[in-house]
Amino acid sequence: MFWRSLLRNALAFLTAALVTYALAAVAATQFALQRIVDLGLPVSPLQRATTTGQDLIGMTQLYLPILAVGLALALLLAALLSRWWRSGRYLLMGVAGFTSVLAANLMMKGVFDITPIAAARTHIGLLSQAAAGMVGGWLFARLTARPEGE
Repeated sequence: MFWRSLLRNALAFLTAALVTYALAAVAATQFALQRIVDLGLPVSPLQRATTTGQDLIGMTQLYLPILAVGLALALLLAALLSRWWRSGRYLLMGVAGFTSVLAANLMMKGVFDITPIAAARTHIGLLSQAAAGMVGGWLFARLTARPEGE
């Protein structure tokens, strides 16, 4: 039972981290491409798709580990808190995911004195990144929910 639960939680976390990363990377790419369009340059749907694919692969070495570590810490805290507020588990996990991605982006700005994720340079872009974390946190809560009767 322990190993089964551990495996379920590990797979749920991996899924949530990858979904968080994918949504954040896609949003970052689309915000960057929109800035190019705003300058008056055309960006075709094929260029959008190609650039998105390249960024999904290219950002894995830096952004994925940062998001995964932040998400792990935040979800652990949310899991502990949800022991006392069971009915708020989905909300806690969603807020944890949102906060972890927000904090990661703000900490990168503080540590490097730059914003490596261009989308996070605007309020709406930063919120789009954090929203990706919220989805990941909610997904983790959903995937680790105990079945009825367990």
